[in-house]
Amino acid sequence: MKEEISNKIREYFSAMSIYKDPEKTNSVFAGRNLPSFVKDYLLKRYLNIQTGQIDTQGLTQFLDKVIPAKTGSVKDRIISGEEVVLLCRFNIYIDLVKGQKQFAIPDYGIKLREGIIPEYTYRKHQGELVDGEKWGIVKLCLLPDDIGTKNHVQMVDYKPFKPYSSVDVNYLAEARRHFSINEWIDLIISAMEYDPDGFSNLTQKLEFVTRLLIFIEPRLNVIELAPKGTGKSYVFGNLSKYGWLVSGGKVTRAKLFYDKSKQQNGIIKNHDFTVFDEIQTIVFQEPAEIQAALKSYLESGKTTIDNNEFSSECGLMLMGNIPLTAARMPASPLYFDSLPQNFRESALLDRFHCFIEGWLLPRIDTSMIFHGWTINVEYFSEILHTMRTVNRYSLLFDQLVNFEGKADVRDSKAIKRIATAYMKLLFPNWTKPEDVNKEDFMLYCLDPAVRRRGIIKEQCHNIDPEFKTRMPEVCLR
Repeated sequence: MKEEISNKIREYFSAMSIYKDPEKTNSVFAGRNLPSFVKDYLLKRYLNIQTGQIDTQGLTQFLDKVIPAKTGSVKDRIISGEEVVLLCRFNIYIDLVKGQKQFAIPDYGIKLREGIIPEYTYRKHQGELVDGEKWGIVKLCLLPDDIGTKNHVQMVDYKPFKPYSSVDVNYLAEARRHFSINEWIDLIISAMEYDPDGFSNLTQKLEFVTRLLIFIEPRLNVIELAPKGTGKSYVFGNLSKYGWLVSGGKVTRAKLFYDKSKQQNGIIKNHDFTVFDEIQTIVFQEPAEIQAALKSYLESGKTTIDNNEFSSECGLMLMGNIPLTAARMPASPLYFDSLPQNFRESALLDRFHCFIEGWLLPRIDTSMIFHGWTINVEYFSEILHTMRTVNRYSLLFDQLVNFEGKADVRDSKAIKRIATAYMKLLFPNWTKPEDVNKEDFMLYCLDPAVRRRGIIKEQCHNIDPEFKTRMPEVCLR
């Protein structure tokens, strides 16, 4: 990445900038499998902002204290009566009927039946300690339960992992004004921890950053088919604590939406996005029930599970591999043949908005890992999360775009969501119609939205000829 972009990052994002040195980072975090948003938070604490140097000794001592590499030692320390503080991910299960508030820390061998959240901790953090996976700093010790008959690992204190309690969207919009569109795209790719110079052209770069649309726009449903080695799993598993990556194994309707027996919400409830990675390897139990629930949810964000209405703003993404020719193009024009049989239904697939042509992306190698100054992942992920609820870009779209009178509702909704997501990601400085460069809007937002929705329509037509491929006419006001 050019030096002038790095200088701009340090000038306009000084408090959020970080120097990435992959070799040194890998050495410091050896033996600890941490996502990038946690690594950047830790690196930032021990970074000399002037030189970019990391206090490796201080960082190592901190890691040994709160993220010990020897996972078995944690339980031993708790059993011996020690109070242990950890920075970790943990799973929460709240059973309101039985009055049980339990947690598990899989990375340190603490099972669900062993961990209890006492009432005083729960009340202190009631809005944060909800069902699902969390990241935070927890203080643990071995104490008897409320009855006093059995010892449990109790979470006696908790601090949510949220270094940026709030981010200023207006600050981001102002900073964006100092970057050209090409510089801004390169900044985004570097924030994703990849070197923009490793991409051959603008088409590849835009295809790559399109993966972030599901981070930034609520209830955007996406399909990406790509060859192996294009960085799919890394992007969705490392850049945000607000997403959930499902990689293989069995998936049930209860796990996704609502478990009636446990009276517990599924993973879709409390996440910004849920990604089915390597979808060909995932086993969907009771596929007919899952398919029916997905149809309703993908359409409206709501579905009914055992007489319980379930709603969420979580987007859904299907990722799978696709056979390519020697020229790295799909071996068959029937893209959806690469999906599992129970997903090859036009009525279900038509509820997805956006298609990513992953075969356009290069295979990731070590030379493409970013080295230099960029904005840190934790700030970047908080910005993407916060932008989900900023409605000015959706309102701006309505002021800019006019659909023909008989436009298909699903098509118009899909185009609007994709284009709005692109505006948030690429042009956060557009806050009113006078700010908008209409040529850029067409090139980077509207035209790609129409094309990506058009691929979904065409592939649905290949499955079911009754589905028309014609896209609605769209024009600027």
